[in-house]
Amino acid sequence: MDSRYLECFVQVVERGSIAEAARYLDMPPASLAQRLKALEASLGGPLVMRAGRTVRPTVAGDRILPYARRILAETRDMRSAASSTDLPQGPLRLGATPSSLAGILPRVLQDWAARHPQIEIYIEPGATATLYEHLMDGELDAAVLVHPRFALPKTCGWRSLRDEKLVLLAPRGLKVTDVLATAAQQPFIRYDRNAVAGRMADDYLKSHGIRPRVRFELDGIAPIVQMVASGLGVSVLPDSPPHGGGEPGLRRWPLPAPCPHRTVGVLWQRSTVRSRLAEAFVQLAARRYPMGK
Repeated sequence: MDSRYLECFVQVVERGSIAEAARYLDMPPASLAQRLKALEASLGGPLVMRAGRTVRPTVAGDRILPYARRILAETRDMRSAASSTDLPQGPLRLGATPSSLAGILPRVLQDWAARHPQIEIYIEPGATATLYEHLMDGELDAAVLVHPRFALPKTCGWRSLRDEKLVLLAPRGLKVTDVLATAAQQPFIRYDRNAVAGRMADDYLKSHGIRPRVRFELDGIAPIVQMVASGLGVSVLPDSPPHGGGEPGLRRWPLPAPCPHRTVGVLWQRSTVRSRLAEAFVQLAARRYPMGK
């Protein structure tokens, strides 16, 4: 069985569309559809069906999906093991949160391109919770994310890169004499409480008896920063890009101690065929951000 046909099936299921899967795989939709039909013929029945404007797996498709993912993972591992260089064959499948894409990752990627120009990196943006799941499922080799608020499995490696304290972010023209009073009185843009730092901010404000006047709540530091800069309110966010460089229109105010912080680092699976590839990335990241473990 051709693993490329399995890849087509898995991508169609994950993306819910033949057109989207074909775009991701960089191939004509008609060619992908032909591969899918050939796979269905070899297995004896339909694997996907239309549901409105999307495509979803049939009962048989649901049953074989775990097997297909396992075969694809083992195929990738086999190719990696067949590398004739010191490192497994690429690409390195790397997850990254939006803030790490803007702050941490560019410099490390420069170092990677200089040190390992022959090894491509596939980057998957996403929230910490999503990246953690994909890493544990074997879909990613490593991820730059926020340390979860629970103990990590012993099968994983972790390298801290930077600590980011929470700060009050306010429009530059807003007069702030009392940080906590400002957070309580001004319209507030809340960082999604499903995010690690969003939950930290909510817990911190509650510990000070503050119930902010929430105007918006959303997941994404960059759009919150833009809203604050536009004068729509204030927010409590990690002191990280895209606002950590002193952007015009914004001002960062430290919070009274004890101030919580989030830790951003690299998480990877140990003792896998591709772990040496992830560890090579971790070494370069640690040189750029040598805060220690």
